Amino acid sequence: MWIGIDDTDSPAGMCTTYLGAVLVRRLAQAGLRVVGARLVRLNPNVIHKTRGNAAIAIEADGDPETVFALATACVEELAEFGDEKTNPGVAVASVRPPPDFYYAALRDYCTVDEAVGVLEAAGALYRGYKNRRGLIGATAAISSDFPDLTYELLAYRKRPAWGTHRQVDAASLFRAEERTYPHTWDTVDRENGVVVGVPHTPDPVLFGIRGESPAWVKEARSFVRSEEPACEQVYTTNQGTDAHLVPGSAATLREGRSYLVVGTVAEIAATGAGGHVTFLLKDCGVDLRCMAYEPTKGFRGVVRALVPGDVVAAAGSYKGGSLNLEKLGVARLADAVRIRPPVCPACGKRMTSAGTGKGYKCRVCGERSREPETEALERRIRPGWYEVPPTARRHLARPLVRGVPAWEENVLQHGRGCDASPTTSIK
Repeated sequence: MWIGIDDTDSPAGMCTTYLGAVLVRRLAQAGLRVVGARLVRLNPNVIHKTRGNAAIAIEADGDPETVFALATACVEELAEFGDEKTNPGVAVASVRPPPDFYYAALRDYCTVDEAVGVLEAAGALYRGYKNRRGLIGATAAISSDFPDLTYELLAYRKRPAWGTHRQVDAASLFRAEERTYPHTWDTVDRENGVVVGVPHTPDPVLFGIRGESPAWVKEARSFVRSEEPACEQVYTTNQGTDAHLVPGSAATLREGRSYLVVGTVAEIAATGAGGHVTFLLKDCGVDLRCMAYEPTKGFRGVVRALVPGDVVAAAGSYKGGSLNLEKLGVARLADAVRIRPPVCPACGKRMTSAGTGKGYKCRVCGERSREPETEALERRIRPGWYEVPPTARRHLARPLVRGVPAWEENVLQHGRGCDASPTTSIK
């Protein structure tokens, strides 16, 4: 059977993955066989999320009534019920619901009533607490479909240490990445010298390591030196897969969804207050504002290097009329030239403008010319893909070390045209 749980944490504490790790152990103690555990990331733009919008799903063998009682007891003991935004949901199904609801919760928005309808159709046991919003994530978790997947090892703190400074040796995390990259990633940000895998929130997580297999995340974990953890859990997950992205057209984007849009750069990027960088992407006659925020650090240099006429694919979430960039694919580069007044052939001095539409005139000897001087400039970027650094990467965003999915490369090279559907299904 499948057990789904969501919305048990708050900004002040707890973590649904920790509750999942505890439940895995309680199921085993009750003599039930645990087959696997999933960490399921859903639409990162949902305003009701606490932090990373993650639900968990556990596959186990046993009596559904017994499992449901253990799961609800675990939630009632550990969930942050004191926070008004925490509204847990628990679901146990002997038959997995179709994956349609998962994809809707991953790329769009769902309601509690829709989740209940799916659960009723599957004959599932379920319970929602308070406004029952957690049933959405719990239902999406048990119906999740992972055509691409990764793994994360999460180590958890002992309860007396919750909310205190984490004791994790930073040098050991850099060593872990050095010894296991590219099979693991985003443990640290080597370019910016920052630790990524250790959170700063007051929850039970001590550190996390993401990678391509259980063996590799465990290998990386062997290098980490830290305070003694209470327990550790390896989750199968959709993190780092770009599962949230769909092809889109600038004319049909919808608020709070994530897209890959191909277009032509319409103007040179501008740097605004706070170091945020923006440029306009023209797609079928529609201008789309693309944003690279200050936390993306060196990625902004790639955006600044774009010139009008470059053909690019921009990936990110559409919010407030902007596509907030997660990565950028460059298909074709335009010729970049510098245009300036020509040098006078008579006296060797550079001419100046003689007025609008009148060409150029030498102020020294009076010689005239109609043609400017043009100089081809070497481009600072090349065709290919560019990504934000690990410190700015969203959970679902696929790091380039994992390669680029075929459908994304196809969109980059061929585009989708002006009739792109914002609900195109990519599985």
